[in-house]
Amino acid sequence: PVSSACNAARPGPDAGRHCTASLVDVQDDGLKAIANLEEALKACDKVVESADKQAIPSVQQNALTYVGQIEEAMMKGFPFEGRAYLEARIKLKEKRYNNVEGGIMKIVVDGYNAPVTAGAFVDLVEKKFYDGMEVQRSDGLVVQTGRPEGDDEGYRDPNTGEIRRVPFEIMVEGDKVPIYEETLEDVRRFNENPALPFNAFGTLALARAEFDANSGSSQVFFLLKESELTPTGANLLDGRYAVFGYVVDGADLLQECQVGDVIEYIKVTDGGQYLKIPVPHPKSSSGTI
Repeated sequence: PVSSACNAARPGPDAGRHCTASLVDVQDDGLKAIANLEEALKACDKVVESADKQAIPSVQQNALTYVGQIEEAMMKGFPFEGRAYLEARIKLKEKRYNNVEGGIMKIVVDGYNAPVTAGAFVDLVEKKFYDGMEVQRSDGLVVQTGRPEGDDEGYRDPNTGEIRRVPFEIMVEGDKVPIYEETLEDVRRFNENPALPFNAFGTLALARAEFDANSGSSQVFFLLKESELTPTGANLLDGRYAVFGYVVDGADLLQECQVGDVIEYIKVTDGGQYLKIPVPHPKSSSGTI
């Protein structure tokens, strides 16, 4: 319903007081965002009164933009101010083309446009979660890894006992903050381009269940298609999966990867300080960052 769409962005009756008390260092920006949100919600009310379904995406996105600005003002150090550089060493089970036995890839993850997703990945890298893990999928389209041994499909946080979920995150070109928990299809922004598209061999993204945008955890995949076959805005991946980095050196190694090959290690070589993630509350039952 029209009213439900607008209410999704509407804060509770005490939200203004709590938000004001939580603002850090950028209180003026936060108070301005609260005032803008109040005006945006008035526009939502008008849409409800007129039952204009065509206007819903625009007014809802406008309101959610201000919600994001308020959250930014409440979280010290967000958005993250840089990129992290990583190195991954892969050992092949046997010699492949040109007697290749393995090699090193250099990866850049983007803390500007995918702060939560990139931060969650770097957090697991620093925990050595991926060290010694096998390649679990290699089908000519992607190389994928990140599922731990046993029945869990993602990283289980020892503090909560729950699978840690990473909310879907995507930055659209021209936006100031990412969209969270909804794909571009969900918010009806089909024709807009993500800031981090699937347009390069070695694009790195968070894997998830097909019908649950917020089911991502620790599984990640590298794209094996060139940009000519996956032009920005004209493929089935952009806007539906969260890209957070790219292989910038050694991507040819991905062509040789097969299921059972081993990721000997992934390590941060620079910029890890920019991608620290909030720690879930120990009593939280959601397991979500």
